[in-house]
Amino acid sequence: MKRTIFIILMGSWTLAGCAQNNKQQKMNSQFRALTPQEEHVIVHKGTERPFTGKYDQFFEEGTYLCKRCGAELYHSTDKFDAGCGWPSFDDEIPGAVKRTPDADGMRTEITCNACGAHLGHVFLNEGFTAKNTRHCVNSISLEFIPAKTGTTASTDTAYFAGGCFWGVEYYLEQAPGVISVESGYMGGSKKNPSYQDVSHHKTGHAETVRVIFRPSETSYEELTRLFFEIHDPTQLNRQGPDIGEQYRSAVFYRTEEQKKIVEGLIQLLKGKGYKVTTQLAPAATFWKAEGYHQDYYIKKGETPYCHQRVNRF
Repeated sequence: MKRTIFIILMGSWTLAGCAQNNKQQKMNSQFRALTPQEEHVIVHKGTERPFTGKYDQFFEEGTYLCKRCGAELYHSTDKFDAGCGWPSFDDEIPGAVKRTPDADGMRTEITCNACGAHLGHVFLNEGFTAKNTRHCVNSISLEFIPAKTGTTASTDTAYFAGGCFWGVEYYLEQAPGVISVESGYMGGSKKNPSYQDVSHHKTGHAETVRVIFRPSETSYEELTRLFFEIHDPTQLNRQGPDIGEQYRSAVFYRTEEQKKIVEGLIQLLKGKGYKVTTQLAPAATFWKAEGYHQDYYIKKGETPYCHQRVNRF
């Protein structure tokens, strides 16, 4: 009997491991190839020599992207000359940059939230600008798109909340064009909240997923339509058996274009008779949830208990 149980467990672990490997391979296939110099900085967290980067003394209008995955990171309007020898920004595009205490115990590392590429470090309270923040970024970690070209980034980001994030993540990460989906928290006031904090209604946050996708393969509207079909947008502060404001239906938009798309879809649903309760709010800081919440159903080899797709459009 023990041998049988062991074999069954090994089989389930193997399936979960294969699913994780397939997901990682899918993500890696989306990244551009790096030169040895780029890999030294972006992957191995090196630092380029000061005053040598192409974007140090560079102030054209446009958007700065992650060199590895193409995600939008910074607007040129937030760039300033700190005289430090590296590009400096006093703000990032909401949800684009992750902060992590550095291994040296003194500094704070900044990485691309979409792919984990090393960007540099962030420093506070230096007095350079009114925001008192300086993102010190390696030029080699960045790509630049001039505003006048009208070229769009190769990846985009969406934030959805629709009940337990396990189920929302499960369905969205299967959609074509989606690179990655992560579970986390958004919409509240507490910084770096834990699952316990959110569950005890101490934060105002909703269980939220961050979706990184390629606009060349899918659109924000297509993903939002899917979001409205994999949860019930008419339920207020709950989703099935899960009750509480952390389970509310919400879309956190990054741009005015995203906002208009969501508003249009909500009106379309209301026209079909649905009493939509979905909140619409600008994206704020996305706080990634604890590791055991990520890919929950893949790890368990199960399917969502409170989410299913329903054709609403």
